[in-house]
Amino acid sequence: MSGHSKWATIHRKKGLIDAERGKVFQKLAKEIYVAAKGTNGDPESNPSLRMVLEKCRSQNMPKDNIQKAIDKAVGAQGGEDYEEVRYEGYGPAGIAFMVDCLTDNRNRTAMLVRTAFTKKGGNLGTDGSVSYLFERKGLIVVEKTVEEDELMMTVLDHGAEDFIANDDTYEIYTTPDTFLAVKEAMEEMGIKEFLTSEVTYLASNEITVTDEATKEKIYNLIDALEEIDDVQNVYHNFSE
Repeated sequence: MSGHSKWATIHRKKGLIDAERGKVFQKLAKEIYVAAKGTNGDPESNPSLRMVLEKCRSQNMPKDNIQKAIDKAVGAQGGEDYEEVRYEGYGPAGIAFMVDCLTDNRNRTAMLVRTAFTKKGGNLGTDGSVSYLFERKGLIVVEKTVEEDELMMTVLDHGAEDFIANDDTYEIYTTPDTFLAVKEAMEEMGIKEFLTSEVTYLASNEITVTDEATKEKIYNLIDALEEIDDVQNVYHNFSE
């Protein structure tokens, strides 16, 4: 099977500097806290936590950081109380943006997100204005360390929707429901290293931009949104 690769666009920053990586880990720790708060911290009985931990591992978050976040959340009755908020809008060249946040102050987050859009050539839209352009999918990317046909048959047998062989990687796309079964089947084949493994939102149709100045404006908006502490994920339909 084959299809259009979305991974390169999603993960354009492969070599994060320490400061950027620390910010990513802080955001992941917040997701762990929300998923594990008030529970026993066991991912086997908490699908939401298990999904977050998969994402943490794909970002190479240290095990100590993960455990500290779980320990902080387990049994917590007070403390932080985060609300999930989504903002939708358009950037330069009509690129659709969907911005998911976890916040303890909705007014602050709304102001910061609106300011980022305004300063970087975009504008906020209404609820539902762009979310219909995205689909919830599982995405698994690994290096080519196993035989292609064997891997393709294995993942398809366990519910994968698409399989893409690139020059040096394989991309596997799943539904959210089959994501874990596909990943576990790959692990049983001996695959231990994953470039990414997460359930995310992917654009149904991407917009290709070739003008360098416009691309720079789009990246500036992405960076401005990702710099906001309350922003957990930035999704868009931009493609180079």
